[in-house]
Amino acid sequence: MRRDDRDEPFDDLFREIERMMNEMMNGADGNVDFNTSSTADSGFGADTHVDIHETDDEIRVVADLPGVEKDNIELECDGKTLTISAGSDHRQYDERVSLPTRVNEHTASATYNNGVLEVVFDPAEESSDISLE
Repeated sequence: MRRDDRDEPFDDLFREIERMMNEMMNGADGNVDFNTSSTADSGFGADTHVDIHETDDEIRVVADLPGVEKDNIELECDGKTLTISAGSDHRQYDERVSLPTRVNEHTASATYNNGVLEVVFDPAEESSDISLE
């Protein structure tokens, strides 16, 4: 019995979609290598989310760092930008988060629980007026 093309009318369409997706993801050779994904070592990647919450009293940065141990997290702040560096066995996270207003980095506090990092800053004091003599 001969196979009738009407049995699977979308077979060619699905094959063409798969070919185009492979080309988009990894070039014209059509082979996808998931071990060389660009999210593996550049920034946080798709499984991480960073939120910034601002009130009159504080600036709160919340970041998901799945699979990272507390001892492998380094935080730096210059008053305008928070730098989060963290590492796990599978990924290195390096992210610079621009803060919405200037903060007092010396009063910052940070907690890390179940893969969620939370850093809280006090807003920086308003600069004082300069008298011109």
